[in-house]
Amino acid sequence: MTRNIADIKAAEELLRKLVAIQSPYFHEEEVMDFVLDWLQAAGLPAQLHTFYEGRETHFHGRNVHGCLDSGKPGPVIYLNGHLDTVRLCEGWTRPPYEGVVEDGKMYGVGALDMKGGDAAILLALQAFARDFGSDFCGKIIYHFVSDEEGPFGLGTVFLIADDIDGIRSGADLAIIAEPSAAFASGGHPCFCLGARGGYNFTVTLHGTSAHAALPELGVNAVTEAAKVMLELEKIEPAVDEKLGPAALCVIDLKTRPSACSVPDWAQIEVFEHTVRGESVETIRAQVEEAIRRADIRSSWEIAFRQPPVDDERFDGGFVPYVTDEENPYILSLEASAEAVCGRKPSHAYNQSIGDFNSVGGLLGIPTVLLGPSGERFHSADEYVELQDVADVANILYDFLAKTNGGRK
Repeated sequence: MTRNIADIKAAEELLRKLVAIQSPYFHEEEVMDFVLDWLQAAGLPAQLHTFYEGRETHFHGRNVHGCLDSGKPGPVIYLNGHLDTVRLCEGWTRPPYEGVVEDGKMYGVGALDMKGGDAAILLALQAFARDFGSDFCGKIIYHFVSDEEGPFGLGTVFLIADDIDGIRSGADLAIIAEPSAAFASGGHPCFCLGARGGYNFTVTLHGTSAHAALPELGVNAVTEAAKVMLELEKIEPAVDEKLGPAALCVIDLKTRPSACSVPDWAQIEVFEHTVRGESVETIRAQVEEAIRRADIRSSWEIAFRQPPVDDERFDGGFVPYVTDEENPYILSLEASAEAVCGRKPSHAYNQSIGDFNSVGGLLGIPTVLLGPSGERFHSADEYVELQDVADVANILYDFLAKTNGGRK
């Protein structure tokens, strides 16, 4: 029999405290301290993990981590959530950091993406530790991370690079409480069982400067770049049976203009969402062919964004992945979701990137996104459905109780 360990009141109380703490990426110190103190007060093992990225961002980051280790054989379950948010945007009609509740919806920056999911994980862990103590099997690893919304997903990357709680050895299932129903624009509960990956790269063109009155004497790197961009958009995307088509997008064009002169330098920046089977090598080959089709006179080079850590596992990209729908732990989690919500979860596949690519793609851990529904993530008046936050907490608890606690 399923036991509900969280209701709307519990979800609202904890989530409002999380939303009140401003934590845009690169500024997560206060929220990390709050979660660390909360876990320790609940009697759960918890520590700070610190790291430094010194190549591009020069970011001194923090994560909170812990592990309930029974010391006995059994399933290893990994729970992950990011505590950072996007930066405050314009257009809010409600206070963005007060956790205003209207009609069962809590409004606030990060309420949906993804402090609602974090609250659900915390409530589930608290109840599991209270009910089972040391009388369980296997391990439950939990990581609350920084900089998921930033350029690299640095928090999870450094947890993996430093092998915190032995995460590089893998787990039987990873549950990331991202807002899966909101991502998929579907009803709750929703399991996202895979995601596209992606690479950021640049194409730099070197032309020849000349006076703008005699442009024929030069090679205009900007117009050459325009030809290349048009050919890049003609690349036929690879298609995955689960993840759908890849997607290439030119996201920036930089130049070095000089008054009344033909520009001799331009740089195209591209982000390509990838599917299984694609790599740096396959993308480079496609881009080189597009440049040849453009028939330009400039010299050029392609450069992929470098990884933030010195580790052969990381190549600077996000690895696509798909989790088997028939994985026994997925089936067990589905049974818990149906028991709590009264209906089977739908399945979806995420179109964009996140820490789940490091967990499901890089580490190869079977990974599912399971979070509450809501709307307007990354937008003004973001909100989360409080009942769904409570539901996710109850689903996680039920799953952990049956998987690691052995309850029937």
